Amino acid sequence: MSYFRETDAISGKSAKAYVTIGGRKEELFYAKSLEATIEKNKVDVPVLGKTNTPQRAAGWSGSGSLTIYYVSSIFRQLMRDYIRTGVDFWFELMIVNEQPGSTAGKQITYLKECNLDSVIAARFDASSDDMLEEELLFTFSDYEIGEKFNTITGA
Repeated sequence: MSYFRETDAISGKSAKAYVTIGGRKEELFYAKSLEATIEKNKVDVPVLGKTNTPQRAAGWSGSGSLTIYYVSSIFRQLMRDYIRTGVDFWFELMIVNEQPGSTAGKQITYLKECNLDSVIAARFDASSDDMLEEELLFTFSDYEIGEKFNTITGA
C-alpha cells in the first residue's frame, strides 16, 4: 500500500505569479491569493423512457479571483484608460506552483485573455489593523498548462 509523502505537498506560499499586459511582464510579488475555475456549461437533453433529465456539456467559461495587497495602481490605471477611451484591456496570468524537495516538480499554468470585472477606485479603513488588500474578479477565455506536475509514486 502506498502513502502520500508529506514532502510532496505543494505549499501555496511557494507559488509565483506574473501578469503580462500589452507585452509588459510584471511579477505579482504583491499577490496574496489566486483561484481560477473552469466551469462546464451544460444543457438538458430530455430522453424518452428516462425519468431523469440527462445533461451534456455545451461549452465552458473561466473565471477567477486575484487578491493582492493594495500597493499597485496598474489595474486602476487600466480601468481609467478604459473609462476614458472605451478600449478594453486584456492580460495573461502565469502561475508557477513549485515546492523545493517535492518529487511532484512544478506546474506552470497560463490563464489567457483575462479581463477584469471591476477594480477598487480608492480605499482606506482607519478602524482596521489589517493591511489593505483588494480582490480582483476576472474572466478568462483560454487556458494552458505549460509544464505539468510529475506523477508521484508515494512511499
